[in-house]
Amino acid sequence: MKGLILALVLALVGGQKQDLEPVFHTGKTYLYSYKSFILHGLPGRGLAMAGVRLTCKLEISCVSHSDHLLQIRSPKLEEYNGFWPTDPFTPSSRLTEIIAACFSQAFKFEYTEGRVGSIFAPEDCPILCTNLVRGILNIMQITIKKTQNVYELQEAGIEGICQTRYVIQDDSKNNRATISKSKDLTDCQEKAVKNMGMAYIRPCPTCPLKVRNIKGTVMFTYKMKYDDSGALMTSATSEQVYQISPFNEPNGAAVMEARQELSLVDIKRTPISAPKTQLQNQGSLRYHFAGELLQMPIHLIRIKNPDLQLTETLQQLVQNNEEGATKEALVKFLQMVQLFRTVTLDQIESLWERFANDPPYRPWFLSAICAAGATDTFRFLKQKIHDEKLNIWEAAVTLPLAFHFVTPNEQTLGVASSFLTCPQIQKAPMLRILVYLGYGSMVNKYCAQSSLCPNELLQPLHDLATEAASKGDAKDMALALKAIGNAGEPASIKRILKFLPTFSPAAASLPNRIHADAVLALRKIARKDPAKVREISLQVFMDNTLAPNVRMVACVVLFETKPALPTVTAMASSLLTEPSLQVASFTYSHMKALAVGRIPQLYNLSAACNIAIKLLSPRLDRLSYRYSKVIHVGDYSSEYQAGAIWRVYLMNSPSTMFPSDIITKVRGYYANTATDIIEVALRSQSLTKLIRKQNIPFAEYDTYKTLKELRKTLLGWKELPLEAPLVSAYVKVLGQEIAFVDIDKDAIQQTMTSLTGSSNWQPVVKKVVEEVQRGISGRWTLPAMVGELRHIVPTVVGMPLELSLCGAALAQAAANVDIQISPPLSDNFKPSQLLETNVDIHADIKPKAYFHMIAMMGINTQYFQSGLEFRAEFSANTTMKFDARINMKEKNLKIETPPCHQEVELAAVRSEVYAISRNKEEVDSEKKSQLLPKREQNDIPSVISKGYQQGSEEAHHHSVGGRFYAHVFCRKFETLGCSACLSLKSRNSAFLRNTYLHKLVGELEAKIGLKPVHTDADIDKIQLVIQAGSKAASKIIDVASSGSKEEDETSLYEGIQAKLKKILGIENVSSSGRRSSGSSSSSATSKICSSSGEDRHCSGDSEYSNQQIFLHAIYFHRQIYLFTGFGSSQQMNREVLNSSISSSSSSASDEGISRAMSQPKFLGDSQPPILAAVLRAIHRNKQPTGFQLVLYTDTQPMRPRIQMFVSRITGSSRWKLCADASVKNSHKVSGSLKWGEDCQDYQIATQIATGQFAAYPAIQMKLEWPKVPSIVRTTARWFYSFLPGAAYVLGYSQREQRGPSHQATLVMALTSPRTCDVVLKLPELTIYDRAIRLPLPFPSSPGSPISTLPSPNQNVFSQATLSIIENLKARCSVFQSMITTFNGVEFNYSMPANCYHVLVQDCSPELKFLVMVKRLEEPADLTAINIRLASHEVDMYVSNGLIQLKINGVQVPTDVPYTSNSDASLLISSEKEGLSLKAPDYGIDKLYYDGHRLEVQVAFWMAGKTCGICGKYDAEKEREYQMPSGYLAKDAVSFGQSWIISEDPCAGACKLQRKFVKIEKPVPFEKTAAKCFSVEPVLHCVEGCSATRTVPVSVGFHCVPADSALNLEGQIRLAQKSEDVVSTVSAHMACSCERQSCPA
Repeated sequence: MKGLILALVLALVGGQKQDLEPVFHTGKTYLYSYKSFILHGLPGRGLAMAGVRLTCKLEISCVSHSDHLLQIRSPKLEEYNGFWPTDPFTPSSRLTEIIAACFSQAFKFEYTEGRVGSIFAPEDCPILCTNLVRGILNIMQITIKKTQNVYELQEAGIEGICQTRYVIQDDSKNNRATISKSKDLTDCQEKAVKNMGMAYIRPCPTCPLKVRNIKGTVMFTYKMKYDDSGALMTSATSEQVYQISPFNEPNGAAVMEARQELSLVDIKRTPISAPKTQLQNQGSLRYHFAGELLQMPIHLIRIKNPDLQLTETLQQLVQNNEEGATKEALVKFLQMVQLFRTVTLDQIESLWERFANDPPYRPWFLSAICAAGATDTFRFLKQKIHDEKLNIWEAAVTLPLAFHFVTPNEQTLGVASSFLTCPQIQKAPMLRILVYLGYGSMVNKYCAQSSLCPNELLQPLHDLATEAASKGDAKDMALALKAIGNAGEPASIKRILKFLPTFSPAAASLPNRIHADAVLALRKIARKDPAKVREISLQVFMDNTLAPNVRMVACVVLFETKPALPTVTAMASSLLTEPSLQVASFTYSHMKALAVGRIPQLYNLSAACNIAIKLLSPRLDRLSYRYSKVIHVGDYSSEYQAGAIWRVYLMNSPSTMFPSDIITKVRGYYANTATDIIEVALRSQSLTKLIRKQNIPFAEYDTYKTLKELRKTLLGWKELPLEAPLVSAYVKVLGQEIAFVDIDKDAIQQTMTSLTGSSNWQPVVKKVVEEVQRGISGRWTLPAMVGELRHIVPTVVGMPLELSLCGAALAQAAANVDIQISPPLSDNFKPSQLLETNVDIHADIKPKAYFHMIAMMGINTQYFQSGLEFRAEFSANTTMKFDARINMKEKNLKIETPPCHQEVELAAVRSEVYAISRNKEEVDSEKKSQLLPKREQNDIPSVISKGYQQGSEEAHHHSVGGRFYAHVFCRKFETLGCSACLSLKSRNSAFLRNTYLHKLVGELEAKIGLKPVHTDADIDKIQLVIQAGSKAASKIIDVASSGSKEEDETSLYEGIQAKLKKILGIENVSSSGRRSSGSSSSSATSKICSSSGEDRHCSGDSEYSNQQIFLHAIYFHRQIYLFTGFGSSQQMNREVLNSSISSSSSSASDEGISRAMSQPKFLGDSQPPILAAVLRAIHRNKQPTGFQLVLYTDTQPMRPRIQMFVSRITGSSRWKLCADASVKNSHKVSGSLKWGEDCQDYQIATQIATGQFAAYPAIQMKLEWPKVPSIVRTTARWFYSFLPGAAYVLGYSQREQRGPSHQATLVMALTSPRTCDVVLKLPELTIYDRAIRLPLPFPSSPGSPISTLPSPNQNVFSQATLSIIENLKARCSVFQSMITTFNGVEFNYSMPANCYHVLVQDCSPELKFLVMVKRLEEPADLTAINIRLASHEVDMYVSNGLIQLKINGVQVPTDVPYTSNSDASLLISSEKEGLSLKAPDYGIDKLYYDGHRLEVQVAFWMAGKTCGICGKYDAEKEREYQMPSGYLAKDAVSFGQSWIISEDPCAGACKLQRKFVKIEKPVPFEKTAAKCFSVEPVLHCVEGCSATRTVPVSVGFHCVPADSALNLEGQIRLAQKSEDVVSTVSAHMACSCERQSCPA
């Protein structure tokens, strides 16, 4: 046994691994050669790359157990810019000198067991040199496990603490070992990384690593030699690769490659001399980012005298801008931003004093100050606003930009808080809003990196909320909540809850919009504390006492917390019993939108919603437009890991027919991040008041007082709270609210008063007109920094790898507008005077927009730059120079503009990618290489893409090596002397790999421009003349084709003169102007042309000349009409659609649409044109050329018609366009479009008809194209190829069925008011679907016979819109015991006789009307009604079989209409067998009564403002049985009886009144005896009367212990008590009052 143990011990000792940690012995100096380089580019040989290489000698000496010295000798820095691997590195002597200077002294570092500890460097050593030392020492970091050869661990390095895998190969025979380690740089716990400008981009922590577009790895290989004294590192290499894929393509990635080589050269006995200066601890091996100024990814600037450089840069910038060199100006602007980050406050002040009063310099200066984002620039801006050196508009533009770009730190946050208390900010409401919202955004950015945010930062916002709540200031409450929402800190939750009634009962009195703002303030907080926000929003969502829009907003916030399946299913379960259909519809549609999503970040939520909607009733999917919805449009590409969604939240209010709150947002997804790009919201409140007749004193009428008294008899009833008209809107950019506005009547009046000094709108209009007359002249410039995004990570070399993107934009306009109005406006100005004026406008406007973007991947330090640089630009530039004359009285417009004299670039997009190398010491010697090598044209066959050309102009291109692509598309407009061209050019690397990145790399250009076209005669000007009304004929130009043709048609010309005399009132029409010779025709034309050039007629503006011109034109247009075959006499014999698809298609093939449009007449035969427009080019020595448009209309009520002709005014051209559209009869509309030579080349015809399809009312739309241009056919075939796939995605069925080759037919059959069947028949395909939901109900029903459609004297097309609108209006009807409410709920209710019920009344604060109804005792099927309107009391009843009418107690005859002379209109007239009452100003569109039937129709704007048996007109069908107290009745009988108006039992005929009742039988209550009282009163006979008829009703009861003191005596109502049990009791319907005691 002892032998066995000894053998095991010997084996264990023999198997132990030799220590492999590198050891540097004391007294020795180890000499190493070190070489490192870093390259940036695209993978592949022969492409340009950029990089740097560092070579040096290293001396390492151990001075104690852990302390070591590192001396760097002979450093050499070289730059690379060329084509790898053929071009060499280029030495950079100046950079080498800088590096050598900071490496002149030794560095100290701690090194124990292969691990590097603290690093010590000279105090003045630049951070770049210290990081290079870290890169050198990083290669020596080794962690050895003695018992394992393969293992993984978290190891610290220059890049942070990352997952590292080791593999050790031990060659014990030769005492050597090879150590390999690799790191996944995407799997790091504490990664060294610096992000700038990305605070609003949210990462996805749960997304898989494969979706990340930046991937990196590094591999190390060590050669070790060991002996008894320890291990010696003989060589070490590292290779690091970062792969950046902007479009997440596996093969489309740019690459950064870094390598290090460390080789042992010698070991000396001479130690390294100790450092002469004190060394400072620089921290560990982890990379340190520079604390000094970070260089922007722009051209390096050698900053020596920043204020002088700023002056020169600003002057060059303005000069470049004035010379049109916008690109250079924006580059200088970015340099200004860089320089402003280095100057002091005093230097900025001195520059401001110099340039502040110079208009060209001021906007550039302010924009650069905002974009700099430094503490001094931010403080400077605050000081200028405090000193009122900026006007309100400048401040409104600069403040959002300044708060967005400023770097949040303790200093800038202190300046920002001083903005909040600045008096100049406080007195300007707009600036105050911008500052508070900006401050909230700053706090959000500052606290984004930490879990806890200092309370003192949030305190100003909390104080504002507290103060606003104490004062009841709704506007400040909204501002505080929005600013707190921008900050997005969990510490603000307690403040927010004080504005929600669910958590704070005192908040119940606040407006609903404040509740909604409080919920929305939780959205950003959910990113830090989703569980808490989920809990709060769920409680708000479940709170039925809140307004529906507040609960719907809570639903939005709840889903943004990404709830799990249990929460989603709990929401779905609550919807099964949800009383508010608005909330149910909104939540269901939101779940449905999320369920179809494909976003990986929302996968779990989508799956949960997909399960939840299966629990819900499909009826929620069939709710109409009246209910709130969520519209979702979006897509996501799994291949490119990018997508976007657009959502629209439509939230309806009970008091509106259409959405009152609309929130729309666009969110983008890229790799594992998400960004809310933009969000816009619009809220409205009580806007219907603006469309009503105002200033009616309803409160002074008797009805108002009557309804006030009525509330005493209806227990618990109260009118709705008063709401003022309000429109509010907000805008969020990148998830931060930047502005919001509340517009109400007071705000409008304040704005008008501040601008014009008057709140009356007529003086405002006059002042605006007077200001316009003074002219507009000036130059406006708005430059802005669009964004600056930077992502920086270290490399193993010790240099930073930066991915950056920055952009700047410029909006500029120069205008010189002179406006003259005649006659001058009178002192007693009225806007109607503008309709009698002449306006002359001379305008020269030059708008311009430019955007410049720079993206970089590479090394970007203050000393040198090396990497790939991508530059893109967009420009839009135009000039609008014109003279206009507007004659309002004569309905004439004339515009003249100069022609195109030189080539103009309207819009262009350009991009280019270069490999760049720059260094600080040689700023002017920039090295730049195109990524693709230039080759001679004759080396490689040329491939030219030929562009589409019009006319004789040719485009010449040359290409390089198959990489060059060029297309030029031009369209000549010789008539106007110009040509429009689209030019596309590309030279990229897509031939290497077909990826988006390779397509983008290179040079791209796309531009649209105008250039002049050579013509026979010079063009003086382009003229457009538009004449409307009776004088349109005077502007028509005769363009007869030839003289011979006129000769043949002279008799016809003379034949229509009689008609024209009648039309124009002409006594003598002469045809002497029509000659048989072409010269005469030419002469007549030249007269007209010369007159056209001077805008007068040939014969001295005589009446005769106008008539003759018109006769020529009418004759010409008529000849076109007859020649094109419009004059056939056939008519379409079908009035109704076919009953099946097959019969429809077969007959359609036999009879074309052209015959359906047969026998049209030329409208010019019977009436003059209503519009004439002439666009022409005026030549110096030639007739004008151009086009004219003439429009004729026939406005017959039943068969309207319109005809349009477009033709060239050049006599030699026969190109024309003819369009005709008409209503053929009450069921058919047809139209056609013909164009080409004499309108004969091409034709398209269409027809729309109504009829039946499979016994359903239907509409058929038919399109026929006998002949169309080839480009139309090509486009149609392209579109046709997508149809089958689109139909499949949308859920449509399809069938291959061949039909007519040039015809398409669409049939829509109305199967119900909300559904239709659709059949689309194409030449080779039929697409169809059934039961498609319609957004609006259509007034029809299945099986409606054709006879029910409008009669021939009614136009179904003109009536369709009116029918839909009428169908949308709410109607309430009473017929016998059947009642239909405004919401469409039907129920049976037998009214107690002789008791008035509140059928419908106005429950708004205005209390405008009351309609009461009662059932007569004999006969029982008749009713009587009482209507209260203003000072009118209207009674309608039946007596002796006749309808009787009383107004204010006076009998009025029913055969004579009654009208009111009060402020509001009232009309009572007989209709059919009853009476009709119309009082639209009161809200009653129509009331009809005939004794048996009663029907009430109220106005749109009464939605949500009614109450009574007819309901609230709020679309909430689940809450229809609402009693006066707001309590929901258990059944229809309880509901109806709750609206009975109690009367004096002795004076009135109604002997019923409501009483609280007590359950007679014992009910168990917590296992003890109890007594229960009804929560709502029940109808009982009055005292002294007994019930003769009863009906059972269900009532809720509140129970108390039997010994409780609660009793019915003195009990008014128990509605506030809890409902413990529901029981059935008897309600009285009729009474016998034999024992009733009444005073005499």
